Amino acid sequence: MKASTVAYKPVGMALGALGGALAGIAFTQLWKRLGHEGDAPNATDEDRSWHEILIAAALQGAVFAAVKAAIDRGGAVAVRRLTGTWPD
Repeated sequence: MKASTVAYKPVGMALGALGGALAGIAFTQLWKRLGHEGDAPNATDEDRSWHEILIAAALQGAVFAAVKAAIDRGGAVAVRRLTGTWPD
Protein backbone atom coordinates (compact mmCIF):
# COMPACT_ATOMS: atom_id res chain seq x y z
CA MET A 1 0.00 0.00 0.00
CA LYS A 2 1.37 3.40 -0.97
CA ALA A 3 2.31 5.93 1.71
CA SER A 4 -0.10 8.45 0.21
CA THR A 5 -2.98 5.99 0.62
CA VAL A 6 -2.07 5.30 4.24
CA ALA A 7 -1.72 9.02 4.92
CA TYR A 8 -5.06 9.76 3.29
CA LYS A 9 -7.14 7.22 5.27
CA PRO A 10 -7.35 9.13 8.58
CA VAL A 11 -7.51 12.47 6.78
CA GLY A 12 -10.33 11.18 4.58
CA MET A 13 -12.29 9.94 7.59
CA ALA A 14 -11.96 13.24 9.45
CA LEU A 15 -12.83 15.21 6.33
CA GLY A 16 -15.84 12.97 5.74
CA ALA A 17 -17.24 13.74 9.18
CA LEU A 18 -16.61 17.45 8.70
CA GLY A 19 -18.15 17.30 5.23
CA GLY A 20 -21.32 15.69 6.56
CA ALA A 21 -21.73 18.46 9.12
CA LEU A 22 -21.05 21.17 6.54
CA ALA A 23 -23.45 19.61 4.06
CA GLY A 24 -26.19 19.54 6.68
CA ILE A 25 -25.67 23.22 7.43
CA ALA A 26 -25.54 24.12 3.73
CA PHE A 27 -28.74 22.21 2.99
CA THR A 28 -30.60 23.85 5.89
CA GLN A 29 -29.55 27.31 4.70
CA LEU A 30 -30.48 26.51 1.10
CA TRP A 31 -33.88 25.17 2.16
CA LYS A 32 -34.58 28.40 4.05
CA ARG A 33 -33.40 30.58 1.15
CA LEU A 34 -35.81 28.79 -1.14
CA GLY A 35 -38.58 30.25 1.00
CA HIS A 36 -39.41 27.33 3.25
CA GLU A 37 -40.00 27.93 6.91
CA GLY A 38 -38.78 25.39 9.41
CA ASP A 39 -36.94 22.18 8.73
CA ALA A 40 -37.05 20.20 5.53
CA PRO A 41 -39.71 17.50 5.55
CA ASN A 42 -39.03 13.92 6.55
CA ALA A 43 -40.33 11.13 4.33
CA THR A 44 -42.83 10.16 7.04
CA ASP A 45 -44.17 13.68 7.66
CA GLU A 46 -47.86 13.24 6.89
CA ASP A 47 -48.51 16.99 6.72
CA ARG A 48 -46.20 17.43 3.71
CA SER A 49 -46.94 16.59 0.10
CA TRP A 50 -45.12 13.97 -1.96
CA HIS A 51 -43.85 16.76 -4.18
CA GLU A 52 -42.28 18.70 -1.31
CA ILE A 53 -40.74 15.60 0.24
CA LEU A 54 -39.20 14.40 -3.03
CA ILE A 55 -37.86 17.86 -3.93
CA ALA A 56 -36.28 18.17 -0.48
CA ALA A 57 -34.73 14.70 -0.72
CA ALA A 58 -33.30 15.33 -4.19
CA LEU A 59 -31.89 18.70 -3.14
CA GLN A 60 -30.40 17.26 0.03
CA GLY A 61 -28.76 14.44 -1.93
CA ALA A 62 -27.30 16.89 -4.44
CA VAL A 63 -25.89 19.13 -1.69
CA PHE A 64 -24.36 16.18 0.18
CA ALA A 65 -22.83 14.75 -3.01
CA ALA A 66 -21.34 18.08 -4.04
CA VAL A 67 -19.86 18.76 -0.60
CA LYS A 68 -18.47 15.21 -0.40
CA ALA A 69 -16.86 15.51 -3.83
CA ALA A 70 -15.32 18.88 -2.97
CA ILE A 71 -13.97 17.62 0.37
CA ASP A 72 -12.63 14.35 -1.11
CA ARG A 73 -10.96 16.16 -4.00
CA GLY A 74 -9.44 18.78 -1.69
CA GLY A 75 -8.12 16.08 0.62
CA ALA A 76 -6.56 14.17 -2.27
CA VAL A 77 -4.90 17.33 -3.59
CA ALA A 78 -3.53 18.09 -0.12
CA VAL A 79 -2.10 14.56 0.20
CA ARG A 80 -0.45 14.87 -3.21
CA ARG A 81 1.12 18.18 -2.18
CA LEU A 82 2.42 16.64 1.04
CA THR A 83 3.60 13.26 -0.31
CA GLY A 84 4.07 13.89 -4.02
CA THR A 85 1.72 11.06 -5.02
CA TRP A 86 -2.02 10.84 -5.59
CA PRO A 87 -3.88 8.65 -3.06
CA ASP A 88 -5.82 5.63 -4.33
